[in-house]
Amino acid sequence: MVLQPEEWVRQHCVQFLIHEKNYPTSLINVEKELKVNGLKKRYDIVVFNPDGSIHLIVECKAPQISIDQSTFDQIARYNLALNATYLMVTNGMNHYYCQMDFVGERYQFLKDIPDYTP
Repeated sequence: MVLQPEEWVRQHCVQFLIHEKNYPTSLINVEKELKVNGLKKRYDIVVFNPDGSIHLIVECKAPQISIDQSTFDQIARYNLALNATYLMVTNGMNHYYCQMDFVGERYQFLKDIPDYTP
């Protein structure tokens, strides 16, 4: 099996979450289907909180794909169904982090996502 560019980014991001941010592997879920407005979509990475709520959604793109507004729109649509506190978008070269403001119905950009704290 050949490792596709997006899969390379996804695998490196999982390693980053485990080794740099200390998220337990048991809370990380990769490539599952969800329904958004009745349409079947697939998220790349979701990190759960211990209570089962969603802490973080990650959207991975291949390195040659530039991150633009449509990428943020995509992850924001997914978050309508998932209600994650944090969003991350990466193409393996550029990484963007956001925290949701559910009251203001917008996201705020961050320099980084928080490390895991039990």
